[in-house]
Amino acid sequence: MLITRECDYAVRVLRAMAGEKRVSVNEICEKELITAPFAYKILKKLQKSGLVRGYRGVHGGYSLNCDLDKVTLYDVYTTIDPELFIIDCLEPGYDCARNGAGEDACLVHRELCEIQRELGRMLKSQSLAKLINV
Repeated sequence: MLITRECDYAVRVLRAMAGEKRVSVNEICEKELITAPFAYKILKKLQKSGLVRGYRGVHGGYSLNCDLDKVTLYDVYTTIDPELFIIDCLEPGYDCARNGAGEDACLVHRELCEIQRELGRMLKSQSLAKLINV
């Protein structure tokens, strides 16, 4: 699936962190109605990508480690799901009996490739800061 619930929740996590110095997982969960296990899973991916920073200890939590003016939906979604394809046949190495070369090329596949390119362009077109009103 293209835009999963996990992708959607990752944007929510970043929205909950916007404008805050440091936020606990519980605060994120309360603000965005996300379960703690799901929030931890997302935060781990966001931290690995460098979008957020984690703090340990009694006063631990998470903070943004990026400028939301420079982060797009595309950046967030591909952090969560690097294989952001609208359909399986667009994935590299996918073997489709219907899609050949030249005259045997699948016209549906060609159209879906164009849609994939346009979707990527659109997801990259606006900063997250603008979209979440920071």
